[in-house]
Amino acid sequence: MSVIRIILTIVFIIVCIGLTCIVLLQEGKSAGLGTIGGAAESYWGKNKGRSMEGALVKITRVLAVLFVLLAVVLNINKF
Repeated sequence: MSVIRIILTIVFIIVCIGLTCIVLLQEGKSAGLGTIGGAAESYWGKNKGRSMEGALVKITRVLAVLFVLLAVVLNINKF
């Protein structure tokens, strides 16, 4: 059981580092005056899911779910 816990802890640390890096790579979500002029209707606003920013958002979601699941699994025996 101890070996599994060590492996999960190492994976948890890797997920934490990856999540931190991915969040730091993303652009700010400030609304600013661009939303008033309709900047959201531009090409980049419509196709955001296919851009690099969209990929970073998807990776962030996956890593966040892994983070929560691993945190729960690693803390089950402490209750």
